[in-house]
Amino acid sequence: MRLPLLLILGALSAFGPLAIDFYLPAFPAMARAFSTDVEHVQLSLAAYFIGLALGQLIYGPLADRYGRRWPLLIGVTLFTLASLACSFAPTLDWLIAARFVQALGGCAGIVVTRAVVRDSCDPVQAAKVFSQLMLVMGLAPILAPLAGGLLMNAFGWQSIFVSLTVFSALCGLAVALWLPETLPADAPKHPLGGTLGRYVGLFRDREFIAFALCGGVSMAGMFAYIAGSPFVFIELYGVPAEHYGWLFGSNAAGFILVSQINARLLRLRGPGFWLRRFVWFYFACSAALLVIAWNQPESLWPLLIPLFMGLGSLGSILPNATACAMARQGQQAGLASALMGSLQFGVAAAASAAVGALHNGTAVPMALVITVCALAAGCLAWYTGQQTIAQRAPSS
Repeated sequence: MRLPLLLILGALSAFGPLAIDFYLPAFPAMARAFSTDVEHVQLSLAAYFIGLALGQLIYGPLADRYGRRWPLLIGVTLFTLASLACSFAPTLDWLIAARFVQALGGCAGIVVTRAVVRDSCDPVQAAKVFSQLMLVMGLAPILAPLAGGLLMNAFGWQSIFVSLTVFSALCGLAVALWLPETLPADAPKHPLGGTLGRYVGLFRDREFIAFALCGGVSMAGMFAYIAGSPFVFIELYGVPAEHYGWLFGSNAAGFILVSQINARLLRLRGPGFWLRRFVWFYFACSAALLVIAWNQPESLWPLLIPLFMGLGSLGSILPNATACAMARQGQQAGLASALMGSLQFGVAAAASAAVGALHNGTAVPMALVITVCALAAGCLAWYTGQQTIAQRAPSS
């Protein structure tokens, strides 16, 4: 894949991490501004996840029917306008509503990016490209909380959303000028009226659903960490808001490292093989995190070690699960990408809400939700392995 196209796809992939991670250090300040608590501010994060889950179901059929460019331009424009609305939010309810609309726009980049990779690459190449995109998705969480903390301290939390407005406007300009149409001219143009039936057909594809949910519940564990870490780091263990980004970024660095290792491991074995290995490592680290959190250590450091290792393993799990799910969906890449993303962020919304609902003043809720997600991912990965074995077994 050519470098300019990869850079544009990388910028579009950064929409999600930036919109999620950029304002995390501002949670306590926003809670004070809106005369509420951090748990209620977390609802703006859950609203964003719900918007991502629902919006992707719209963009998938549009991308298969009308091509990749126009749905993407519409989504980026919507994201830009909603980001500006967030910066002027006078109440928490306004912010939550604007975040929902922001997600409806931002999810276009998620759907179209996966569809463009599927248009351009075979499954192994796709897994490598997704690993390279994970580099961007990993760098964004490193830089976003750091920049967010600095912006908040210097100009207030509203400046974070102003920066998102400018970034998304520049991305829209890049898409308009340099992103080519990758949907093949001879690809079947599915009528929008048959969308529901096509979604039902995909739901019946057990292999696709298993791979999509495996990546989804793995990602949900990461978003449980995102939702819970501002309280655990800043309020429970007293990490200054401006230093939160360094801790958050260290975990993102592990994610980047493993994603680049994964791209090289794919030269030896396929994405399904490595998915089924790394997912159980993820569970082992999560279980260790839960045990440590249950004992309520006085220092934060014992929690950081299993967090770093477990979240780092997602650098292999997520691109491999995505590549496996999309491998047989060439004729409906947009629809498959949309359903996969909707499932993933729907589970992520539930996981982030669960962290808030289970809040008890300790790190246990965050660790518990991460562990449950990792166990579910392990079971789904095992199921995909059994399906593969059954398909390859000689008939009697």
